[in-house]
Amino acid sequence: MKVKVISRSVDEFTRERSQDLQRVFRNYDPGLRPQEKAVEYVRALNAVKLDKIFARPFIGALDGHVDAVSCMAKNPSQLKGIFSGSMDGDIRLWDLAARRTVCQFPGHQGAVRGLTASTDGHILVSCGTDCTIRLWNVPITSLMESDDSTKSTIEPASVYVWKNAFWGVDHQWDGEHFATAGAQVDVWNHNRSQPINSFEWGSDTVISVRFNPGEPNLLATSASDRSIILYDLRMASPVRKMIMMTKTNSISWNPMEPINFTAANEDGNCYSYDTRKLDEAKCVHKDHVSAVMDIDYSPTGREFVTGSYDRTVRLFQFNGGHSKEIYHTKRMQRVFCVKFSGDGSYVISGSDDTNLRLWKAKASEQLGVILPRERKKHEYHEAIKKRYKHLPEVSRIAKHRHLPRPIYKASKLMHVMADAKRKKEEKRKAHSAPGSITTQPLRRRRIIKEVE
Repeated sequence: MKVKVISRSVDEFTRERSQDLQRVFRNYDPGLRPQEKAVEYVRALNAVKLDKIFARPFIGALDGHVDAVSCMAKNPSQLKGIFSGSMDGDIRLWDLAARRTVCQFPGHQGAVRGLTASTDGHILVSCGTDCTIRLWNVPITSLMESDDSTKSTIEPASVYVWKNAFWGVDHQWDGEHFATAGAQVDVWNHNRSQPINSFEWGSDTVISVRFNPGEPNLLATSASDRSIILYDLRMASPVRKMIMMTKTNSISWNPMEPINFTAANEDGNCYSYDTRKLDEAKCVHKDHVSAVMDIDYSPTGREFVTGSYDRTVRLFQFNGGHSKEIYHTKRMQRVFCVKFSGDGSYVISGSDDTNLRLWKAKASEQLGVILPRERKKHEYHEAIKKRYKHLPEVSRIAKHRHLPRPIYKASKLMHVMADAKRKKEEKRKAHSAPGSITTQPLRRRRIIKEVE
C-alpha cells in the first residue's frame, strides 16, 4: 500500500524578513480531498474491528423439550411464533419475543418428522413415524396475550392414518394442498382423509419435500437413493430426476428467484441449482466438515442458513462459495433443523440437546431502537467496508472466525486430503496421453446423471 507523505522545501517556506507574509497552501475546491483514501482506509479498518468486538450473535435458548428437536415450522401470519417438534412426539408453539411455550399439541406416539403451517396460519399439519397425519387449529389469540400464564393444550382437528411412516411435509404456498414424504410422495387436501394424488419414481424412501413459492403446483423432493426429483401436480408423472454421488438431506427454494433451489448434501456441501439446467450446479457452498442436515432461505433470498451434524450453524450468501458467519456454543449438539425468522433478522436452530436457540442474522447488529445519527453511522461504515473489502488487512479481519478445535482440525484435514487428491490427478494427467484424462469441475463432479 502506498503511503503519501507531505514534503515541503525549507527555502519556499522561510521568510526573508519578519514583515513578509507566511506562505499558505489552501485547497479552494471542496471536491478535492488529497487524504481521502488514507482517512477512509483507517475508518474501514476500525469498522471491521468494531464488528468483531460487538459480535454477539447468541440471544438465548428456548428450553422445554425433553428429547431432540427434529423439525420446525414458521407461522406465516405471525412474526414471533414458531412451531417445533421433537423425537418424543411433543409439538410446541413458541413465543420468540417472550422465549416461552404458548401451547402444546400432544398426540403423536413417535418422532415428529414434519411440520408445516397453512398460508393463513390457521392450520398446522404434522406427521411422524407413527404413520399418522394430524391437523391442528392454531390458536391465534395465544400469541397476543402478554401475561406469562400457563400454557394451553390443543386437541387435533383431524387425524389421518396411513400405511407408511412419514419423513417430511410441506404446505402449498397458495392453496389447500399439502404434500408428505415417505415411501412415496402423497398430495393431500385439508378435507379428505385419503391422498388425492401419489407420485413414485423408484422404490426408495423420500426424505424431504418442498413446494415452489412461485409456482404452487411445482415441488421438489430428495430421496435416499441420492436423487433430487421435480414433480408437477398437473401431470400424472414426475418431471425430472437427478442422481448425485451422496444423499441430499433437505431442499430450500429461493423465494425471490423461484427457479433456483439449494440442496443440503451429505458430503458437507450445499449445491445451488437452476431447475432449467440440472446437469451443473450454479454454485457450490463449502465449509461444513460433516453432513448438512437442514437449510432455509431468508425472506429476501440474498442469504441462507444451514445446520450441520458438526454442531455448527452457518450463514451463506446466495452466490457465495464460503460461509460469512459461523455460530456455535459449547453445549450445542448436532443441529437437525434451522429457520430464518419471518423478517429475516433472526435465525432459530434446533439441536440434539433438546434446545431451540435464537441467533442474530447479523452478528454485530445493534438491538433495540437506533437513533437516526446511529443509523447513518452504521450505513457509512457498511459503505466504506464494501469499498475497501479487497485490501489484505480489511479482508483478513473480516474473514477471521474462531472455530471449535474439532472443526478446525477436521477442516485442516479436509484441506490436506483435497490437496493430495489434486496433486494425484495432476500427476496422472501429466503421465498420460494428451486428452485421455479430463478433469471435471466441482459443479459437475458430484452429479452422476440426469433422468427426464
